[in-house]
Amino acid sequence: MNDVKNTAQGEKGIDEKIIRKLEGGKRQLTGWQYWTVAALAIAASCFHLYTAAFGLLFAMEQRTIHWLLMGSIIFLLYPISSKRPANKIDIWDWVLAGLLIYGCLNILINWDAIAAREGRAIASDVYLGVIMTILVIEATRRTVGWPLPIVAIVALIYAVAGPYLPGMLAHPGFSIDELAPFMYLRTDGIFGVPLGVSASFIFLFVLFGAFLNISGAGQFFIDLAFALTGRSRGGPAKAAVVASALMGSVSGSSVANTVTTGSFTIPLMKSVGYPSHFAGAVEAASSTGGQIMPPVMGAAAFVMAQFLGISYWTIVVAAAIPALLYFFSIFAMVHFRAGREGIKGIPKSELPQVSKVLKAGWHLLLPVVTLIVFLALGYSAIKAVFWSIVLLIGVSWIGPKEHRMTPEKILKAFIEGGTAAVEVAAACACSGIVIGVVGITGLGLAFTSFIIGLSHGILFLALILTMIASIILGMGLPTTAKYIILSTLAAPAIHKMGVPMLAAHLFILYYGVIADITPPVALAAYAGAGIARANAMRTGFTALGLALAGFIVPFMFAYNQALLFQAPLWKVLLTSGTAILGVIALAACVQNYYISKLNLLERGLFAITALALIKPGLWTDLFGLAILGGVMLIQHRKAKSGNKTVTEER
Repeated sequence: MNDVKNTAQGEKGIDEKIIRKLEGGKRQLTGWQYWTVAALAIAASCFHLYTAAFGLLFAMEQRTIHWLLMGSIIFLLYPISSKRPANKIDIWDWVLAGLLIYGCLNILINWDAIAAREGRAIASDVYLGVIMTILVIEATRRTVGWPLPIVAIVALIYAVAGPYLPGMLAHPGFSIDELAPFMYLRTDGIFGVPLGVSASFIFLFVLFGAFLNISGAGQFFIDLAFALTGRSRGGPAKAAVVASALMGSVSGSSVANTVTTGSFTIPLMKSVGYPSHFAGAVEAASSTGGQIMPPVMGAAAFVMAQFLGISYWTIVVAAAIPALLYFFSIFAMVHFRAGREGIKGIPKSELPQVSKVLKAGWHLLLPVVTLIVFLALGYSAIKAVFWSIVLLIGVSWIGPKEHRMTPEKILKAFIEGGTAAVEVAAACACSGIVIGVVGITGLGLAFTSFIIGLSHGILFLALILTMIASIILGMGLPTTAKYIILSTLAAPAIHKMGVPMLAAHLFILYYGVIADITPPVALAAYAGAGIARANAMRTGFTALGLALAGFIVPFMFAYNQALLFQAPLWKVLLTSGTAILGVIALAACVQNYYISKLNLLERGLFAITALALIKPGLWTDLFGLAILGGVMLIQHRKAKSGNKTVTEER
């Protein structure tokens, strides 16, 4: 594997400024300032592990302590702008962190008095409510950028300006004296369900990801992916797909996964002959798909379970087949592209052996398997991830010395996990503002009425409109935040028209996630382009083509819930089988290659086959299978004829 690693490392430092910008521009602190932030991160990790082991505190207390730690870390770790020094904390950031801590301590210390007032706000509630709302918006801007804060600001303006708005947008309106305490002291605003999910579930899974990373599991997953797929046609691209599916789910961010696994896989793809823009697009599309890949699904599954009031395992099972179809489609795309470009696999001598990789790191799979088994047996996600972390610490001592979780490595994981969780926490707190406004103004009902009215009650048109709205609203937002907003605005519309609630929520999640590779705001694609030294827009549109199945699969399960395991087993297997053949035909059509390059007729037949097989139904399936058999026969005969001609010439 050393030769492969050296190839990757030759380009690993490409466009570091772009990558640092996409990663958030954290300060690089030293000395006592570093250890101040580290102490907060360690305290956050210990607090969440303690409550996971012995039981969560009551809602407002758990969420307030969580935000106190996460918010203070943000202001100390993230500068107000990239122009500020990266090696020290500005005085005003100490002040902002202090104000946030004071606002949280006011809730913790005076909660009995606040509750006794039964919603009657006093002047300090209004002042602190305004300050805390501003701090949440600013913390979110620093960590995840402007899109979500802009949505929150527009939502607040909408809440105040209701009486002056036209038509269905109009509402009675709320004054600052009403709005600020609502956002600050209610579980419908900043400290609402989104932050509650971050405080109970998401932090622990981010911490689990940090433990996996520190223990070497991340590199083990990459090595295993290359060992399994590296020798096949276009092996590095297939390894990128597999590795990103494994790591993207845990990372919780399309961009973060693109810049981490992509710094290794993209140079390798380029080294075997893939064009730069295609290499960046493969990593971006695969990393984006990680957000819909069970069991973690970029943390959105936890919020979905809370919103729908169903078990987390139900969501994981329902999301399994659509996610596999997505990745199978990308896998087929890179396979056919490799055939078209004549790209071979990596020589066996440069790849690790599967047996050696598993021998060195098999124990690192046990915590992940344990997590899945615990969830399948009905344990809460909190208990499942807690015991997976404990098990990871224990089994790390079975393997090589570099995998052992020593006290120093455990502290490092605490710090990495505590600082990595702040982005999701900020996004959830800011999303709470948006959700609060939607709830008190009735905007959700207005949006639902708008979609239904514009579609004239036709479900297919409503699905298309919801798809477009989900992509637009999802651009530039973290996975969890985009799901929270879309679940409130977009999902109710198609549910009201007959789509089951779980299918409706997965529908909007898919398109919200795909926004990460949809130009013009394709952040994951731009990250991949930065590493690949490729044109950003070309990379974005290529990634969009690779992820084409992701645009079709949600329509499939919206009409037929067999893909969500909501049907008899025979129907689930039949529907899944024909869908797999459909995405293979789709990949062949997009890449213009099957066994050999396609002519116009063959490409058209593959397109018809894809549409027929992807759409559920007996007659469409039979029609699609007949055409697929015919075009495959044509391709095989053409290949046989070509080989015969080459032999005769020789």
